[in-house]
Amino acid sequence: MSKLLVIRAHPLTSENSKSMRLTDAFLKTYVETHPDDDVIDQNLYNIAIPEIDLDLFSAWGKLREGMPFVRLHEAEQSKLTLFEGYTTQFLNMDKIVIANPLWNLQVPTRLKAWIDCICVAGKTFRYNEQGEAVGLVHGKKALHIQAAGGVFNSQDPASQYLRTMLGFIGIDDYTEIAAEGMDHDPARSDEIMAAAFAKVEEAAATF
Repeated sequence: MSKLLVIRAHPLTSENSKSMRLTDAFLKTYVETHPDDDVIDQNLYNIAIPEIDLDLFSAWGKLREGMPFVRLHEAEQSKLTLFEGYTTQFLNMDKIVIANPLWNLQVPTRLKAWIDCICVAGKTFRYNEQGEAVGLVHGKKALHIQAAGGVFNSQDPASQYLRTMLGFIGIDDYTEIAAEGMDHDPARSDEIMAAAFAKVEEAAATF
C-alpha cells in the first residue's frame, strides 16, 4: 500500500479550471486502479500555508540558541508547527502529484510557499564537504500537471522551477503532463484537453 499526496494549487474548482479537471480525472483512475492506497487530496487555497517571514526566522533563530519551543511567541509557534507539519507530511508520502495553472509564467504563490515547506536543510537536502547541495529524498515519485493558455513545451519558468526544486531534494522519478495552447488556439481547446485527459488517465493507472 502506497501513500499519495495530491497538491492542488488553484482557488477554482474543476468547474472552472482545466488543471483541476485533469487532476480529478487522474484521481478517478488512480483510485480505481490503486484501491488499497491512501490518498490525501489537498488544496492549498483551503488551508493555511505559512510564508517564510520574520516570525519563522525569529523562531528558527531562537531554537538554534536553545530556547524551548514553548517559550516562542504564539505566532512563531503556530507558523513553525504548520511549516514542520507540511515537511513531515511530505516525507511520509510515497507519491506526489502537484497540479497548478500557469500564471504570469509562474506557479501560484501558495505553491511556492508549500515548496519552501518541503525544502529543508537537514531533512530533504544537505550540504556536502564541498558546499554542494545533496538531495535526501529518495524513492518517491512525482507528477506535475499544469494547464496553460500558451504553448511552452515544459520550458516555462513554472515547469522548470518545479522540476529543479524536486530534483534539488532528490526526486528523480518525475513526470510532467501539460495541457497547453487553449487560449492561443481556442478552436482546438477540446482536442488539446482530450489528449491531456488521455495522458493523465494513462499515467494514473501505473503511477
